[in-house]
Amino acid sequence: MGTPANENKMGVMPVNRLLLNMAVPMVISMLVQALYNVVDSVFVAKLSEDALNAVSLAFPVQNLMISVGVGTGVGINALLSRSLGQKDQEKANQTATNGLFLALLSCLVFTVLGFTCSRLFYAIQTDIAPIVDYGEDYLTIVCGVSVGMFAGVTLDRILQATGRTFLTMITQAVGAIINIVLDPIMIFGLFGFPRMEVAGAALATVIGQICGACLSAYFNLRHNPDVQMRFRGFRPNGAIIRGIYSVGVPSIAMQSIGSIMVFGMNQILLAFTATATAVFGVYFKLQSFIFMPVFGLNNGMVPIVAYNYGAGRPDRISKTIRLSVLYAVGIMLLGLLAFQLIPHVFLSMFMADGETAGDMLTIGVPALRIISCSFLFAGFCVVSSSVFQALGHGVLSLLVSVVRQLMVLLPVAFLLSRLFDLQAVWWAFPIAELASVTLCILFLRRVYRKEILPLKTRQEQKNA
Repeated sequence: MGTPANENKMGVMPVNRLLLNMAVPMVISMLVQALYNVVDSVFVAKLSEDALNAVSLAFPVQNLMISVGVGTGVGINALLSRSLGQKDQEKANQTATNGLFLALLSCLVFTVLGFTCSRLFYAIQTDIAPIVDYGEDYLTIVCGVSVGMFAGVTLDRILQATGRTFLTMITQAVGAIINIVLDPIMIFGLFGFPRMEVAGAALATVIGQICGACLSAYFNLRHNPDVQMRFRGFRPNGAIIRGIYSVGVPSIAMQSIGSIMVFGMNQILLAFTATATAVFGVYFKLQSFIFMPVFGLNNGMVPIVAYNYGAGRPDRISKTIRLSVLYAVGIMLLGLLAFQLIPHVFLSMFMADGETAGDMLTIGVPALRIISCSFLFAGFCVVSSSVFQALGHGVLSLLVSVVRQLMVLLPVAFLLSRLFDLQAVWWAFPIAELASVTLCILFLRRVYRKEILPLKTRQEQKNA
C-alpha cells in the first residue's frame, strides 16, 4: 500500500535517519546556546569574582523562566505533534495559537517580578554589596525584558513539532551569535559603547533573544504550512490550554525544581566559601556543553514519539527510544572523559583574578571530576523523562526530578557538609543520579506496558 502524499516525514522516514534529521540541527543549536552561556560568564569573570558570582547566583531565576517557557513548549510540542498524527488540523492550529498566548502571559509575570524583586532576591542570599549590586543590574534586565526568550522558545517548539528543526537551528544560532558579538562590546565598552559591565552581559542576552524570536516568527508565518496561527478574533480555548498544561505543568515543575536545588546548594556552599559557589556556577555553565546536545536530541525525539503515538505506530516509537538512549549515553560518555581528563583547562577560562585563581583550581578540579561521575546514568534518565512527557505521563518525569533533586541530592549534600569537608559535598550528585536511574527504569517499563504494548496488540489484530 502506498504512503499518502501528504504524510509528514515523522510517519514515513526511516527512524534512524529521521531522528538524526530532526536532532542534529537541534544538537548544533543547543551547542551554540551553551557556547554563548559560557562566553557570557568568561567575559564577566574578567571583571571580578563578585561579578561572576552575581551571574551564577541568578541561575535559579533564569532557570525558572526557562522552565516555564520550555515546559509550556513541551506541552505545545506534544499536543501539536499528536494532533498532526491524528490528522486534526484545527486542533493543531489552535494549539499553536493558544501556546503563544500562554507564553506572552508568562512573560508579563516575569517582567513585573524582574523590575520589582531583583535586589531582594540577592539580598536574601548574601550581604556582599558588589554581588548584590551587580546581581540587581543583571536580573532586572534579564527578567524585565524576557519577551524574546518566551516568544522564541514557543515559536521554536512549534517549528520542532512540525519537523522543521533546521529552521530552529538557524533562529537559535542567530540569537546566540548576536549575543556573543555584543557581549564584549557592551561589557567593556568597545567601539564607542558605554562600559556597562554585568548589565551589558544581560542586555546582550535579551537583544539576542529578541532577534531570534523575530526570525522564528517569520519562519512560522512564511515557511511552516503545517500550522496556521490565527489571531483575529482569538479567544483562549480552555480545552486546548488544559491539554497543553497536562504535559506542560509537570515539565515546568520538573525543571523548576532545578531552581530550588541550585538555590539550596548555593546556601550550603556559601557556608564554606564564596569561591565554592563560583565553582558551582562554572560547573553549570560547563555541563551545558554535555547536556545541551542531549536536550537537542530529545527535542528531535519528542515530536517523533508523539506523532507516531497519535498515528498508532508502536514499532517506530520503540526504535526511536532505543536509538535516542544509545546516542545520549554516547554523548554523556564523551563528557565524562573530558571532565575527568582536563578539568583544569575548563576552569582556567573562568579565573577572575590572581588571588582566587588557586582556590578555583583547588576546589574546582575535584568537584568537576566527582560530579561528572553522574554522567554515566544521566543520559538514560534525560531521555526517559522526555519519553514520559511525549506519551502524556509528565507526572512520572516530575516524580523522578523531585526524588533526585529534593529528596536525595539536597539532603545528602547537607548531611555531607555537616559530617565531612567541602569535597565530600560533590558526591551528592552521583548518589542522586543512582536514585534517578532506578526510578526511570521502573517507570519506563510501566509506560511501555500501558501505552506501547496496547498499540502493538491493536496493530497485530488489524494485520491478522
